[in-house]
Amino acid sequence: MSKFQSTVLSHFLFFSSPEQRWKSLCDDSRVPDETSAAATRKHILLFAQTRSGSSFTGQLFNQHPGIFYVFEPLFHVQQAFTNSSSRLQRALDGRALLGAYRDLLLNLYNCDFSFLESYIRPEPQDHMTGAFFRRSSSHALCTPPVCQEGAEEILAGQPDEVWCPKKCQALNLTLASQACQARTHVAIKTVRIPEIGDLRTLSEDPRLDLRIIHLVRDPRAILASRMTAFAGKFRAWKMWNATGRQPRYVDLTQITRTCRDIEYSVETSLQKSTWLRGRYLLVRYEDLALNPEEKAKEIYRFLGLDLHQRVLTWIAHNTNGTVPSSSEWNYKYSTTRDSKATAQSWRVHLNFDIVKTVQSLCNRTLSLLGYKLVQSVDELRNITKSLMEPRT
Repeated sequence: MSKFQSTVLSHFLFFSSPEQRWKSLCDDSRVPDETSAAATRKHILLFAQTRSGSSFTGQLFNQHPGIFYVFEPLFHVQQAFTNSSSRLQRALDGRALLGAYRDLLLNLYNCDFSFLESYIRPEPQDHMTGAFFRRSSSHALCTPPVCQEGAEEILAGQPDEVWCPKKCQALNLTLASQACQARTHVAIKTVRIPEIGDLRTLSEDPRLDLRIIHLVRDPRAILASRMTAFAGKFRAWKMWNATGRQPRYVDLTQITRTCRDIEYSVETSLQKSTWLRGRYLLVRYEDLALNPEEKAKEIYRFLGLDLHQRVLTWIAHNTNGTVPSSSEWNYKYSTTRDSKATAQSWRVHLNFDIVKTVQSLCNRTLSLLGYKLVQSVDELRNITKSLMEPRT
């Protein structure tokens, strides 16, 4: 049995047995001393759907010098499962994958990066890897002590994405663990966990002080962003958008599933579940884009943390720039933008027939989140008229 197979098996057994899981969670010997530094550490999860503005929102944590921020580490788990042998693949189901996701999150919140080695391909040698997904999106992984070469670039004020891939060579996972332990808090972004209920085990884990920031976005905007970022997968949608005629083979299931997952998660939170009480904050991307400083302060108040001046400086420099209206359509992971224009850009680019289809598929989701329907092309294109109801 390979290292990956044994790791997957352990995940499956652990998360398939409620008795074992709760015995582990209630083991007093594993609960941190309340006087220890670990007891005061905030464990922050930015929980979102693909193309909902999570890269942009993640910068609110990435820029804080006391927060160790990791961008999409679950990518490696997903890839390892996808690339596993067909025989093993048949033996796996959604529960096993979610179990692996949760287990990795728990280890990363405890600053154990060695746990990732079972999933990174090619497998790290001597705890060194050049294949860490989007390393340059995590400031802490591009700065000393993890990357000594980053000191000069940081002083020059250049974005990490510009210089980190060139200056910082292979990632030392041992140094990453040490750097994580030196920070006060840990924040992780993921778009790979479908529903909020999949996080219950982590939320109830006494070893964590989990805080969930649930980022949502207008499904019509999500679809428009996906059409641009993943052109190959959305070729039929793009043809529909260009011609105004719906192809027979267009796949409606993905956006339908996205809306269903958002709806389920928001409804779970509105039920005031005890395991989410005090641990959950719902944020609409559009509210953040229109009032980034105000919403950032709200997020940090919820976390019980001080909003560092470096975060405010980043907001000032990266949300009011002169950016072409098609900026989001040019670079799919850009976080430097005119945030107000970006939040509305889908209304200029998306065909009205597609908008009507999404409104039909996602009617309840739109209503639940306070997004207004449009009934005409003129109403769609008139970006001076907000499509958002006030919500708190």
